[in-house]
Amino acid sequence: MYHEFFGLKEPAFSIAVNPRYLFMSDQHREALAHLLYGIQNGGFVMLTGEVGTGKTTMIRCLLEQLPDNTDIAIILNPMASAPELLSTICDELGVGYIADELTVKVLTDALNQFLLDNHRKGRKTVLLIDEAQLLKVPVLEQIRLLTNLETTTEKLLQIMLVGQPELKRLLARPALRQLSQRITARFHLEALNLVEAKAYIYHRLKVAGMPDHQIPFSDSIIKKIHEFSGGIPRLINVICERLLLGAYAQNRHQVDKQIFAAAVKEVAGTATQQEEKEAAATRTSWHAAFVGIVAVVMAAVWFLMPDHPPAHANAANTQHSSIDASLLASGTVIEARRFISSAAASSTPAQPSTDSPLIAVATRDQVAAQLALFKFTGLNAVDKKSPCTSLNKSTYECAKTKLGSWDELKELNRPGIMTLSTPDKKWVYALLIGLSENHALFQVDGIEKVILWSELVAQWNGDFLYVWSRPAGFEGTLQVGDRSELVTWIAEQFAKLDQQPAPLTRQFFTDRLQKRIELFQANNGILPDGVFNEQTLRRLNEALGMDKPLAELNEQKLQQHLKAQGL
Repeated sequence: MYHEFFGLKEPAFSIAVNPRYLFMSDQHREALAHLLYGIQNGGFVMLTGEVGTGKTTMIRCLLEQLPDNTDIAIILNPMASAPELLSTICDELGVGYIADELTVKVLTDALNQFLLDNHRKGRKTVLLIDEAQLLKVPVLEQIRLLTNLETTTEKLLQIMLVGQPELKRLLARPALRQLSQRITARFHLEALNLVEAKAYIYHRLKVAGMPDHQIPFSDSIIKKIHEFSGGIPRLINVICERLLLGAYAQNRHQVDKQIFAAAVKEVAGTATQQEEKEAAATRTSWHAAFVGIVAVVMAAVWFLMPDHPPAHANAANTQHSSIDASLLASGTVIEARRFISSAAASSTPAQPSTDSPLIAVATRDQVAAQLALFKFTGLNAVDKKSPCTSLNKSTYECAKTKLGSWDELKELNRPGIMTLSTPDKKWVYALLIGLSENHALFQVDGIEKVILWSELVAQWNGDFLYVWSRPAGFEGTLQVGDRSELVTWIAEQFAKLDQQPAPLTRQFFTDRLQKRIELFQANNGILPDGVFNEQTLRRLNEALGMDKPLAELNEQKLQQHLKAQGL
C-alpha cells in the first residue's frame, strides 16, 4: 500500500474517528476544558461547529476522561417526538418502563427513579445528544425539564448538546430562552488557521509513524491544502490522502504543484455519490493525457531528426492532424491541444498573467460584478455604486457565504459572484451562472464562457455572493408550535404552489403544515424533518419562480461552449 511507500505504519489521513489522532490546538484544549467544567457543574453543555471540524472526535476524547462511575446515554438520531426520545434515553440507560404506556409522565417518572437510585449509589448520569440542531422545540422543552430532576445540592442529569451552527440560532429563539439560560458551558469549534493546519498535518503523519526526514508536503503545498480545505480537518484529511496516493502513483516522495492540481481535480470531481465511478474516470483521463504527451514528444523528436526534411506548412498540418486523430481515439483532444499550446509558450519568454483563464471570466471591479449579477437575475440596482444596499429588504437581499466544495455550490443552486485570486495575487470577481459535472459556466459582458473546475478551485477563496428572496424577519427556521405572520406567509406560498384557494393555516404552525413541508422536502432531496429552514426556502423559491437557479450545463451545451471557445 502507498502508506508503506512513505514509511507510515498506517494511513495517516483516514476520516474514521480515531482518538489517537486527536489534534489538540489551543481552541481544542479550551473547548475540552469548557466541556469538562460544564459536566462537573451540572445543567447543559453545548458544543457546536461546522461539519468536519472535529466535534465527534472531541466528544470521544471527553467521554474517555469521564469518571468510571458515570453512566451515559448517547442519542445519535434526535428526530423523534418527546415520548420516543424519553424511551430511547431509558433504553440507553437500562431503565425499565411499561412498553404499552409510552407517555411523557410514565417515562419521566421511571427516569427520575433511576437517577435517584444512581445518585444514592454514588454514580453520575450524562445524556449526550448529537446532531442536536435537528431537535424540535417541544422536544427541547422536554429535555430542559429533565434538568429539574435534582437533589438539594446537585443536578441528577448532565446534558450535552452537540450540533452544527444552526443549533446556536435555534437556542437563541425567545421560546427557548429558559433552556439557553441553563447552559453552563458552550464552545464553538472554528476551522484551523494556517499554522494550526500545518501542525495538524505533521501531527497525523507523526502518529502514523512517518520518519522525521520523510516529509511529503512543503510549506507552499500546505498553504494550498489550507486554502482548498478552508481549514476544515475532514477536508484536510481527504485532500492529503489523495495527495499521498498521487505521489505514490508517480513514485515521488514529495508532493509538487502538478500532483496537487490533479488531486484537487479528483477530489472536486468525486465529491458525489458516484465517487468511485468518477475517480476511475479521472484515473483514465490521467492515463489518456499521458498518452497524448507521449504522442506530442514523439512528434517533436520526429521533426528534430537530422535526416527529416524541412517542416513545411502542409507537413506540419498533416502531422497535427495525425496527432489529433490518435488523441481523438483516447478522448484527449482538448487536453492535448492545451498541452501543445503550453509547450509552444514555453519556448518563448513568459507572458503576463493575462493568459490565465480567470482573466477571461473575471473583473477586478467588485461593483461591476454585482451589477452584472443583478442584470442576470432580473433585479434593478437603484444605487449603481452600491447595488446590494439598494435592494428592498422585504423581498430580496444579497447574501455572502463561505463555501468549501463543488457540492455546496450545487446545493445552493444560485447564480453568484465567486472571489478568485489571480496568478499575480489580485482579487477578481467572476459571475457564475451554471455548472456541469466538471465545468463551471460564467458570464462576461453578456457572453458565456466555460472553465474546468480543476483550473478554478485552487484560486477560489470560498467567498460566494448571491441574491435571493427572503421574507423580512425570517431568522433561519420555523417549526411546529411557532406563531407569527411568517407562518401565514409560508402557508400562502404552499397554497400558490398547490393552486389552492386558501392556505393550510394562518399564524400558527400546525401539524398539517409540517406534513406538507415534509412532503415538499422529500420530493426535493431535503431531510424531511418538517422544519422550514433556509434550504427549504430556497427550493420553494425555485418552485415558485421567485429565484433564478443555476443553469444546467448538459453535455450538448458544454460541447457547444467548448467548440465556440476553440477548446
